[in-house]
Amino acid sequence: MKPSSPETEIRPSLGTRTRKGRAAPAVDSPWSGTPDREQQREAKRQAVLQAAAQLFNERGFSATSLDDIAARLGVSKPTLYYYVKNKDEILLQCVNQGLAMTLEGIEASRRAGGQAVDQLRACMQVYARIVTMDFGMCLIRVGDEQVPPDSRRELRRQKAAIDQAFRRLVAAGVQEGSLAPCDPKMTAFVIAGALSWIGRWYQPGGQYSAEEVAQQCIDTLMGGVLRRAQPARRAASAKRAASPPKD
Repeated sequence: MKPSSPETEIRPSLGTRTRKGRAAPAVDSPWSGTPDREQQREAKRQAVLQAAAQLFNERGFSATSLDDIAARLGVSKPTLYYYVKNKDEILLQCVNQGLAMTLEGIEASRRAGGQAVDQLRACMQVYARIVTMDFGMCLIRVGDEQVPPDSRRELRRQKAAIDQAFRRLVAAGVQEGSLAPCDPKMTAFVIAGALSWIGRWYQPGGQYSAEEVAQQCIDTLMGGVLRRAQPARRAASAKRAASPPKD
């Protein structure tokens, strides 16, 4: 039987149950109001992707079905096909959005100008914030291994662009003297690896907000964990070292 159009399908408000006893959607859904075909279509497509990203993050890609995504939105499964072809396409678009958000944020931080070290910190803040959001978290938790090879190559090209942006900023920081001498490639790997891991363990509503997590991680990466001697203490140590031994 041909499904009803998603533009005219009427769904109950949040907090109620459907006629078939299904749970009402757990997230805001564009289908819960009176839709406008021209203005709502993109919002509905985005809602499908966001609901899917949330479920992929919570359950994993393999354990999430199109029925699960439809249930979260409070729509029928056939409705989803007006916006996406299949679950693989949904994942591809989710990961692509996570990468696009990251690249756009990094480029905006670089365009803002300033010293390389300031641009690097700004890019790190963008990266750390995005991996705590639905699409960025999906990029980290699910990754691109599940997408078709051709699409995977394009996604990895975008990942390489992020890596190169970090390398260039690290190299520029070393050159301007604001960063300690280091291997830009290895340092970029450490930065991206540490910040990416936030997307694995961060849980909204926990002890720290996303902003606090990002700030503490960046401060640790930029400042290190070793306690540095105070100037007076260093001077005293140097004086003792220069003093001749006593008989």
